[in-house]
Amino acid sequence: MSVKCGIVGLPNVGKSTLFNCISSAKAEAANFPFCTINPQIGSTAVPDKRLETLVEMVHPRNVVPATVEIVDIAGLVKGASRGEGLGNQFLANIRETDAILHVLRCFDDPNIAHVDGSVDPVRDKEVIDTELQLKDLETVENRLAKVGKQAKMGADKEAQKLCNVLEQYKAVLERGENARSVVFDNKEDIKLAKSLFLLTAKPVMYVCNVDEASAATGNAYVDAVREAVKDEGAEILVLAAKIESDIAEMESYDDKMMFLQDLGLKESGIVRLVQSAYRLLGLQTYFTQGEPEVRAWTFKKGDKAPQAAGVIHSDFEKGFIRAEVIKFEDFVKYGSESACRAAGKLATEGKEYVVQDGDIMHFLFNV
Repeated sequence: MSVKCGIVGLPNVGKSTLFNCISSAKAEAANFPFCTINPQIGSTAVPDKRLETLVEMVHPRNVVPATVEIVDIAGLVKGASRGEGLGNQFLANIRETDAILHVLRCFDDPNIAHVDGSVDPVRDKEVIDTELQLKDLETVENRLAKVGKQAKMGADKEAQKLCNVLEQYKAVLERGENARSVVFDNKEDIKLAKSLFLLTAKPVMYVCNVDEASAATGNAYVDAVREAVKDEGAEILVLAAKIESDIAEMESYDDKMMFLQDLGLKESGIVRLVQSAYRLLGLQTYFTQGEPEVRAWTFKKGDKAPQAAGVIHSDFEKGFIRAEVIKFEDFVKYGSESACRAAGKLATEGKEYVVQDGDIMHFLFNV
């Protein structure tokens, strides 16, 4: 499955600098509002030492890591839902993302202007929340206007179900709450809710952009953010986008690690961001391996073998017969698929097998 995250935030909080760090693209980053005037799309490989180990062992002709796609839009401002600024024009570009990366400025710098005149990440968060909620409310009200009449007539059961979902969202949005606070238990309701692509229904990660001195420990601004979002079930990531930008320019791995150690960090913020995004979305990785190709595949935690096979191709899921599974640790211990098979470490699993993070899979199917 393809993972896509959308970056939001006020102007001049470090969105485009962060985007440049985690993406192969290069968005313009400058010290004035609305520098980003077009949506930027890029992607980054998901760092995974297990994939590197498999490559060293198998020596494939091709290597395909899992990837995360990043969408950066213009900074939002107060009144964006009414057309203020430029960000509102591009909200549609992040409607179909899987998660929101909400960048918050958590550093002081008199040389970098703040659109509201002072640094206050909690206030900034509330501004963005409000604008996204108002945009979602507009979406909900427009859909209700279209399906409401059909539902009232009583003949269209699907319209009635959708209206029920929309009404629940409308109630929380009108109270100034995010749509993600509504929890559906019914599978049909969950599917209908997902089809609306509401911005505030998406999982969110708050990215606290700090100065170099706060990269390892955070600061008072970060503490305030933690307190403000403690009940949201969100991921919080602390990184210094400017420092990450410097690290991204380094070609030597050793130089990067030495630089991180000097800052008191074990891993770059970008590695931690991708890992946090996977946790936020409940994602895991399985592998396929062979001389032609070693590849990492992303699946939802809890998926059974047929659903995981469907990540490769829908035919794999439709015609699923069985899966051959080797645990990553066993593959490393015995050194090859044939050795694992000889040692009885290759298991044959059926449709009820719950795929585990790090499994090495081979699917048999017939369509």
